[in-house]
Amino acid sequence: MIGPVFNREAVVAPRRSRLYISRAVYVMALLILMCTAWLVVAGTQLIRDVGDMARFGSILFQILAPIQLALITFLSAQTAASAISQEKDRRTLLLLLMTRMSNRELVLGKLGASLLNIWTMCLAALPVLLSITLFGGVSLEQVAQVFLVTLTTSLSAGSVGALVAFWREKTFQTLAMTALAILIWLGAWEAVHWLSGQQTIAGITAAELSTAMSPIRAIFAASRPSFGSSTFWLDAQVAAFLAASLAISALLNTISIVFVRRWNPSREVRPGQAEEASGSIWGAEHDLASESPADARDGHVDARVRAASTESRQVWNNPVLWREVCTWAYGRKVIVIRVAYLLLFAMTAAALYAIVSTSESSGAQLQAVIPDAAKPLAPFLLVSLVIINALAVTSVTNERDGQALDLLLVTDLSSKEFVFGKLWGVFYVAKEMLLLPLLLVLAICWYGVIGVETLLFLLAGQLVMVVFATTLGLHCGMTYANSRTAVGVSLGTLFFLFLGVVTCMVMMISFSGSFQTQLPPFLAFILGGGVGLYVALGSRNPSQAILLASLLLPIATFHAITSFLLGHSMTVFIVTTAIYGFTVAAMMMPAIGEFDIAMGRTKTAGEE
Repeated sequence: MIGPVFNREAVVAPRRSRLYISRAVYVMALLILMCTAWLVVAGTQLIRDVGDMARFGSILFQILAPIQLALITFLSAQTAASAISQEKDRRTLLLLLMTRMSNRELVLGKLGASLLNIWTMCLAALPVLLSITLFGGVSLEQVAQVFLVTLTTSLSAGSVGALVAFWREKTFQTLAMTALAILIWLGAWEAVHWLSGQQTIAGITAAELSTAMSPIRAIFAASRPSFGSSTFWLDAQVAAFLAASLAISALLNTISIVFVRRWNPSREVRPGQAEEASGSIWGAEHDLASESPADARDGHVDARVRAASTESRQVWNNPVLWREVCTWAYGRKVIVIRVAYLLLFAMTAAALYAIVSTSESSGAQLQAVIPDAAKPLAPFLLVSLVIINALAVTSVTNERDGQALDLLLVTDLSSKEFVFGKLWGVFYVAKEMLLLPLLLVLAICWYGVIGVETLLFLLAGQLVMVVFATTLGLHCGMTYANSRTAVGVSLGTLFFLFLGVVTCMVMMISFSGSFQTQLPPFLAFILGGGVGLYVALGSRNPSQAILLASLLLPIATFHAITSFLLGHSMTVFIVTTAIYGFTVAAMMMPAIGEFDIAMGRTKTAGEE
């Protein structure tokens, strides 16, 4: 088909239980969402006729379609990027490059193998989306359009992750640049849609252009009934997006195919190896045939003495922290990530300024359920936490994949030195992701969008979430020996927490009702979320504190959401700070107290 890499994945994937578990859990989650929405509506509103049923089906479909798009986009980009990064970290990509596989088979094979499980999830969810048409208000054409938009977006996001992974050497660089590239792309087209209005570019309005290039706008257009022009059964704007998405995917994969062997293996010459690169171990200036035996012996590699060109640097008492702060532990291309993040910061700041400078912003936004200022700020805060979390988990997995962790474990390095060295090192390297979001929060307070009390809540809450994201990354990196699994669990846990919050808020706003009516339908999500958190965080290293935190975190988060919708800011702050702070302590204590067992330095009696 595409090549031996994809063929192997297609043959081996059905033998893994993970394939069936992921599909079953995903379909069950969609069904629970449908049932929750129906119970909320039936318990708070009166269903009189077919029109009410149709309105319910339309609203439900417009909720599930964007949620599925966000989930599939994240999984596609993260899975493709981490799969190739793992090959690089384990040096197995070099073995693939030495085979007879062509560049096309290697690139498309790895991409297809990474997206195979995700596409099966989309196919498994298709009957669930088709069942929504039984309520009315949704046509088969809308379901087909949403399905195609989701698949093409998955291909584009996976292509971005694969290209960056083949290009960059470090796993953190790959994950961070992939997340930034996707968010900058989405943010740029959202800015075009919001700022340009009905202005035309080459006869095409800015709104139509943004729909053709942005997955967010395309999924909105596909999930809503269309009465305009169409291409066969496709909406014209959706058809334009499908063509543009396929073209972008083809372009990205073509670049990867052309440059994969130029990027890999890395051609960077390390300091002190210039003479080996000249083609002779003696250097270009030596000619043994013209030298006497004594002179030849003097030039022998055993007789050569190389003086140090610079003075050796003084290492701190904590060598882990010294390496994180004083060396390029994550590669020199971290500067590219910082530049891209600064670009995203400038875009977010410009969007916030455009929002708060309007005449109606100061009063109307404070009365809204979700203020307009939160729409560009919330994704920026989320991507900051994602980058910090990726840095934390890769700071441990890179040590393990590079066989440096084994050397650290045979030294007298204590658990506190390792854990806190990594923790403070992540804070230093990601200082832009830590400080710039706080600067934006101060800016919107300066313009009067939020008060001083809300400002203090946001600043403290953001710092708590930064510590939580960092600790979560370190915990997963130390718990899971497989780098790809550690990265997936860490980023997946963080993403699903925020996706669950967004889902609950959207459903509560769309199907408004009392707290007593909303609580029973959401108990399934709370229970499922607690079980999932414990499996991800505590199954490998059981702890009563982690079990308690896993059970309390979904309940406290749901309570914080309802308090936010009711306007109780103090309650949101107290609950969020308390539960996430307790979760941080629950993950930190085993990391320090059971460091030797978790890292394999010592074994329990049952493991002897």
